[in-house]
Amino acid sequence: MKIEVTIGLCVKNSEATVKETVESVIRQDFPHEKMEIIVVDGKSKDKTLSIVRNSLLASDIQVKIYNDQGKGLGVARQIVVDNASGKYIVWVDGDVVLPKNYLRKQVEFINRNPNIGAAQGKWEISETKGLVAALENLSQLEHEYEDKNLSAIGTIRSIYRVKAVKQAGGFDECIKGASEDRDLSYRIWKAGWLLATSDVELYHRFRETWRDLWKEYSWWGYGEHYLDHKHLGLVNLWQTIPIVRAVGGLRRAFSAYKLTHRKISFLLPFQHFFKASAWWFGFLKSHVNGYGHKTKG
Repeated sequence: MKIEVTIGLCVKNSEATVKETVESVIRQDFPHEKMEIIVVDGKSKDKTLSIVRNSLLASDIQVKIYNDQGKGLGVARQIVVDNASGKYIVWVDGDVVLPKNYLRKQVEFINRNPNIGAAQGKWEISETKGLVAALENLSQLEHEYEDKNLSAIGTIRSIYRVKAVKQAGGFDECIKGASEDRDLSYRIWKAGWLLATSDVELYHRFRETWRDLWKEYSWWGYGEHYLDHKHLGLVNLWQTIPIVRAVGGLRRAFSAYKLTHRKISFLLPFQHFFKASAWWFGFLKSHVNGYGHKTKG
């Protein structure tokens, strides 16, 4: 039977969470004979790859495994595109857990909307360990800001139409870290395709320490500097100012408390300020390193 969907699993040093991720893919109620899994390992230094292989041993899903030689996410994701047999790619990172019906519902959504080039799902509340992960969970409760005027989305919870990806030129292999997804989805949007947020939910294992949270957001800020030079106007620097983000966190705190009645919701302004500070640290470091300065829009 012809493959309809390719699962793109790009992983690196995810031994603590990747087993649960792979098992959630294997449990999908979408016909297994119509799907394949393409794994791209980013030269993991832990047991990530062996865990993935062992988890897939008993699976009846077609599997291909590659290595990006440490060249970065742009290369890793393009390896998936170049070797995909499906007309859709569902991207899954090593810290994501998919509900059993996730793949089927995403495919149904994009099939109903032929003008959509890519569609992201919505985070659902997941089990957490510690204050930091709990706050990250709470900060994802609202998605209204993502539902309006979408011009760029991420891969971590999305389905992409392969035709749209190839029409837009594929992933930028010069991108070593973050923002390879927003770059491509923006080019898909510029090519005339729509981007959307579906009602399909999934779970994310968020960072559990302030140190890991800082590293994650500074990494994103580093990548956004490249994007800011490549696509003028796409990155809204004003909205990333720490005090502005803190005000947004206060608004979200009241919303989160109303939904959950958890008092820690009122720590969200501090958490948003912290993440924005990390983002700017990465952004300015990228500027000093000249990452993206030779990129033309």
